[in-house]
Amino acid sequence: MNGAAKWIARWRVRLGYPLAIVVLLFARPNWKSVLGGAALGIVGLWIRAYAAGYLKKQEVLTTTGPYAFTRNPLYLGSAVLAAGAVWAMHSWISGCVLGAYFAIVYYIVMRREEGELRGHFGEAFENYARTVPLFFPRITAAKIEGSSAGAFSLAQYKKNHEYQATLGFFFLLGVLMVIWRLRGG
Repeated sequence: MNGAAKWIARWRVRLGYPLAIVVLLFARPNWKSVLGGAALGIVGLWIRAYAAGYLKKQEVLTTTGPYAFTRNPLYLGSAVLAAGAVWAMHSWISGCVLGAYFAIVYYIVMRREEGELRGHFGEAFENYARTVPLFFPRITAAKIEGSSAGAFSLAQYKKNHEYQATLGFFFLLGVLMVIWRLRGG
């Protein structure tokens, strides 16, 4: 992987903070947009939580649960969460900026992680990648040869610090409500 892609992958979360300021400057929330965005965002949070409860980073190749539908359920959940944020912001400019950021950065991140998994798990990852799509999920769960049955683990969810996404999203909704009120809502 080239240096720029490695840098983007490493700094993607920190890059999100100044991006948040930019998109919030264009936000035009109202109570309906925040409520609708919250509903969609909760779906994204659920997808992320479900995936985090299965994921044992750097330990095993996770191919069960949501990972039997898409190789990147955490990022799929993030995309739904971002769509909820855009809906809540009620701004096409914010939507374009956030959408471009997500598409570019997470495509790079997914490809980088794919290379790491290929290097770490070899043929097992190749078999998995042939059966399960990178991002957009399959309709039915894939049956991966040689994969063991996994189950959701609350302890694993906590170990992966997934609760931070929930806290961050609800903080964003609170900020949007303040913006709405300050603009005469």
